[in-house]
Amino acid sequence: MGRFLSNATNRIDAKGRVSVPAIFRAVLAQRDIQELYCFQDFVFPAISIGGPDVLDRYERQIAADDPFSTEANEMSLLVHGGGVFMRLDAEGRLMVTDFIREFTGIASEVTFVGRSDYFQLWQPQAFIEAQAAAREERRLRGLRSP
Repeated sequence: MGRFLSNATNRIDAKGRVSVPAIFRAVLAQRDIQELYCFQDFVFPAISIGGPDVLDRYERQIAADDPFSTEANEMSLLVHGGGVFMRLDAEGRLMVTDFIREFTGIASEVTFVGRSDYFQLWQPQAFIEAQAAAREERRLRGLRSP
């Protein structure tokens, strides 16, 4: 296992919490991830969530650039300025904060999307549309599944 795969949609409760799918919680437990690094995706209207290793990966990329370069500054703006740390509660729920809602358009349901070493939170219809667009783009370029 060890990877975030598949997708699932869960309803947000009256207190603004959503249950993280059991298959994703299992990966978090297997990887011993206690603190979640959550950041605004660079391309999609989604929140990306992983462990501190995801933040470390981006910080290594930033450190490899000239600290005064446009690229390093833009990446820091996105990674540091668009990220927060969060934790799951004892029941495996995540608080759907304004940080999440405003960037994604999430209202009453959240689609969890596996992305290998991290997962994302999407507004359900936005995910369906983005996945269909990606599939169509691959089709138009003549790319097929292996």
